[in-house]
Amino acid sequence: MPANRFNGQTSYGIGIGLRVPHYSHILSKKPVVDWFEIISENFMVEGGRPLALLDQILEQYRVVQHGVSMYFGSADRPDRTHLRRLKGLARRTKTPWLSDHLCWGSVDGTYTHDLLPMPYTFAAARRTAEKIRQVRDYVEVPVCVENVSSYVEFHASEMTEWEFLTEVVELADCGILLDVNNIYVSSKNHGFDPYDYVNNIPHHRVGQMHVAGHTKFEKYILDTHDHPVLDPVWKLYAHATRLCGVTATLLEWDDKIPSFDEVHNEALKANEFIDGAKRAAV
Repeated sequence: MPANRFNGQTSYGIGIGLRVPHYSHILSKKPVVDWFEIISENFMVEGGRPLALLDQILEQYRVVQHGVSMYFGSADRPDRTHLRRLKGLARRTKTPWLSDHLCWGSVDGTYTHDLLPMPYTFAAARRTAEKIRQVRDYVEVPVCVENVSSYVEFHASEMTEWEFLTEVVELADCGILLDVNNIYVSSKNHGFDPYDYVNNIPHHRVGQMHVAGHTKFEKYILDTHDHPVLDPVWKLYAHATRLCGVTATLLEWDDKIPSFDEVHNEALKANEFIDGAKRAAV
């Protein structure tokens, strides 16, 4: 299965998040891992232990940066200090791409520290795409935007979420970090078919995928990242892989984090679905 335009990293394989409970194991045991995803904001500092640890990781492993505070959908212009630190970190890690979320979360410099859903309007798509281009041009690294899980919708929306995602990435000429779990969570919360979502995005723009666990409550599903991936999400991931090609994939496990081996073994389950997609393509 050939690489698509935004995924020249078909050999990147399966990654996991670099998390504090696993630091000691990774540095002492040096397990074989395809790559680690780091939260950029945790390392956008002038020095100290975070960067010293990151440099030790970089001696042996590939690293991809993932952000949580760019808020591409916010009306504010990108913060220059933030961008300068982000660019410096990107040069340090040599990350092949950067990712952050298709959401908003700040107003006039005040940050919510949450990934809030956007109104799916053409005006919002244009503003968001402009901000993505500004970030990409300044940092000089390809950008992939991630779809978020959502629990509310806006009456002002003019299109579906997948149509909005498509509009944004086409206008910005950027990639997609396709979070398959987030699609499934939102589909159950809002009553749409997750396969309609995956079928109707520009597959050639998918440069990375996320899988994760979620929690079912009586009236909604919450994106908790605190246990293994559920079967419906793996099935949706397999379908996305058949459509998008072999794509760098990350398992997110951010709460109630078990041992390194348990997290890594759960992530490696993705290879079963990748192999199935390869066989189907023959």
